[in-house]
Parts: sequence; structure tokens; C-alpha cells
Amino acid sequence: MFRRIALLLIVAVPVFAQRTQKPPLHGAHWMAVTGKPLAATAGAMIFQKGVNAVDAAVAMIAATCTMWDTLSWGGETQALIYNPTTQRVVGINALGIAPTGATPDFYRSHSYKYPPEYGPLAAVTPGTPGGVMLMIAEFG
Repeated sequence: MFRRIALLLIVAVPVFAQRTQKPPLHGAHWMAVTGKPLAATAGAMIFQKGVNAVDAAVAMIAATCTMWDTLSWGGETQALIYNPTTQRVVGINALGIAPTGATPDFYRSHSYKYPPEYGPLAAVTPGTPGGVMLMIAEFG
């Protein structure tokens, strides 16, 4: 009985593993890869329209944020964008901003040792929306 189960596992595991792998989406001059296959498809659809990589990246970020519960639209977005015209790399760190009153003294006066992670007194506002808007405005 043990041998039959072991043989079944040896045969079945590679079959199941192959089913979970998604092929990369690519064209002659582009590739779309994300942690969510549907988000990569969104990027591929944008690339097929003939627009640039920044537009495709923003589409993939937007799609990923709607499907991946731990990302959502909150949080942060980082990007390195190469501009072939100027031959420079631009870094975007869209972490978010803290309100002007978010000082150490403010949090101490409310009995916080550190700023809270969640809620209205959290340290920063979500940076992803501002980051993707900057990417589109400057490079899209």
C-alpha cells in the first residue's frame, strides 16, 4: 500500500506543479511579469497597444492592487525608470507623506511609544496612488 501511495505521489506531484506555473507574457521587445497572472495580462494588453513600459507598469500595479489583498492601494511603490532620451535613471519612492503635525511629541502626548501602523494616526498616507500618477504624468 505504501509503495502505491509513494508511486502515485511521484507521478502526481510534477503534474500539479506544472499546472501552477504560468508562462511569461512577452512580445518582440517587451515582457510582462507580476505575482498575479491577470495583472501580467493587463500589462501585456497595454504593451500590445504600442505604448511604453511605464504605462504597462502602471496597469500592472493597478491590477495587482485590486487582486492582491496584502497590497491594496495603500502602502508604497518604488520604480526605477530609464529615460533613453536623457540616458538617465530616475528613481521614484512613493512611500507617502506624514501630516505636518505627526511629530514625536504629538505621538507621545497620545501615549504612543511609536506611531500606530493602522488608523487615522498612522505615520504616513498611502503612497501608491501618488506614485502611479507621477509615473504617468512624467514618463507615461
